[in-house]
Amino acid sequence: MRLSDKVLFTASTFSHIRNFHLPYIRWFQDMGWEVHVACGGKPERAVPADRVVELPFRKKMTSPDNLRAAWSLRRLIRAEGYSLISTHTSLAAFFTRLAVKGMKNRPPVVNIVHGYLFDGDTSPAKRAVLTAAEKLTAGETDLIMTMNRWDHDFAVSHRLARRVVSIPGMGVDFARTAAAPADGKALRARYGIPEGAFVLIYPAEFSERKSQRVLIEALAELPENVFLLLPGDGALLDRCRDLASGRELGRRVVFPGQISDMAPWYAAADAAVTASRSEGLPFNVMEAMSRGLPVVASAVKGHTDLVEDGVTGLLYPYGDSAACAAAVRTLLGSPALRRSLSQSAKAASARYALPNVLPQITKHYLSLLPPDACRKSPDGLFRQGERAGNFR
Repeated sequence: MRLSDKVLFTASTFSHIRNFHLPYIRWFQDMGWEVHVACGGKPERAVPADRVVELPFRKKMTSPDNLRAAWSLRRLIRAEGYSLISTHTSLAAFFTRLAVKGMKNRPPVVNIVHGYLFDGDTSPAKRAVLTAAEKLTAGETDLIMTMNRWDHDFAVSHRLARRVVSIPGMGVDFARTAAAPADGKALRARYGIPEGAFVLIYPAEFSERKSQRVLIEALAELPENVFLLLPGDGALLDRCRDLASGRELGRRVVFPGQISDMAPWYAAADAAVTASRSEGLPFNVMEAMSRGLPVVASAVKGHTDLVEDGVTGLLYPYGDSAACAAAVRTLLGSPALRRSLSQSAKAASARYALPNVLPQITKHYLSLLPPDACRKSPDGLFRQGERAGNFR
């Protein structure tokens, strides 16, 4: 039995680790491992790791600070003697793998792809640069876990790792978004949403990729009794507020800022909408489906893996606000369709629940490790999923 096994998690931000990986940190700790987390910036909230390392990551790929971060990681990896590295987010994944390039006796490296930042519609120049970055670090990638079909096929066809597998996301703790209808009714009243209104919801960071502007433009084409909830924060929040005000939609669009407890917000909604340019496998859509909300989504990778058009939701071409509005009008005009989509969406969401997903991902982690790398039997390992919801 080995007493010094350590795993390193890396990501661009600590918030990413908190949002997606706490169950896996706890899983390793329960197995007797020491867990270290290295991310850009400073953690806004405590991260339950045995060691937390702040790195100078910058969003601009060519920033010299990112090379400094890679050099810091290289020193850290050499000093700590990790048994496994799990890396996340495109920027951190690239520089983490760059850090181990040429390193003798390096630990196995897992890259969990939460969505490549390109697809078949990306400009050739951007796609070529990002593809080159992935190919440059393919030799340092022992396992890639992908969350949608496009990313999986791309990673396989370009041989971006020794092995590529598919996973159904990181697993969602659906208990966190369960709320009584009364909670949603109270929230509607707090924001002045009248009874009988049809409420849409899209919780997301305000960014170009998330494209909230498309939904605001679509709302302008919809009846006065349709309201839009846009929880979240980000660089484009003020621009979206100005757009809603300029279209005289201020009363019908709610910008509550960052929300930690989404349960009453989903309870207040009649349908979920999303306008993203691309996704990995988005939590917000899975959470909405688990609540039985019909989903109107842009037809992009990640969404098309979750939403079957006409069965669990409705799809529209990315960036087409008129088509988005038309899909919402279809929901408005057919209570029977809403009920059908709701039932199918709720049933389909079960496969993405954390207790179902955690054993799949931990099994892939274990495939890279020697048999004596954990202190509990395999049966004990996979029972962890039954209580994984407590880790978030």
